[in-house]
Amino acid sequence: MTRRIAVVSGGLSQPSSTRLLAERLAAATARGLEIELDFVDLREHARDLADNLVTGFASPALRATIDRVVSADGLIAVTPIFSASYSGLFKTFFDVIEPESLVGMPVLIGATGGTERHSLALEFALRPLFAYLRSVVVPTAVYAASSDWGEGAGDGLNRRIDRAAEEFTELLADRSRTRTIDPFAETTPFEDLLAGNFSR
Repeated sequence: MTRRIAVVSGGLSQPSSTRLLAERLAAATARGLEIELDFVDLREHARDLADNLVTGFASPALRATIDRVVSADGLIAVTPIFSASYSGLFKTFFDVIEPESLVGMPVLIGATGGTERHSLALEFALRPLFAYLRSVVVPTAVYAASSDWGEGAGDGLNRRIDRAAEEFTELLADRSRTRTIDPFAETTPFEDLLAGNFSR
């Protein structure tokens, strides 16, 4: 069974180390499971996200993106770290998603930054965000500092990526997520209502 993974990257630049980390996490997950990857670059939706905040309505393009994310079987979410926390663009995206839409979804979190000192932002910022949304976050979060990308950086980042991907794969493999059921999706025919038959 193929599982569709939404890969959300909050990187602002092009190319982006945040997008690169997201790609590596996705590739490691693909080694252990048959998956379809659906990449979402939030920088492409920055204006629509700002409009959504002030109007309360998503543009058709943003609405389609949100629907793709919330209907996925799992989520890889990666943000750059600014001022010791996730970026405003990253937070805005999850602010405009309905709070109940990610309940029970397996999530792998990652972040990038200039220095290793920001790595704890994954634990005091990102993990609580997805705990609030009642998602299931894998134990290993992956942080990549600037030093992790240079020559001779060692294989520490690779080990973290592999461990997190393995945990994520295990969650996806035995996931039995209960999706929210639309109460209006199945209606009782009018004839049955008149006859007093309310069973479905």
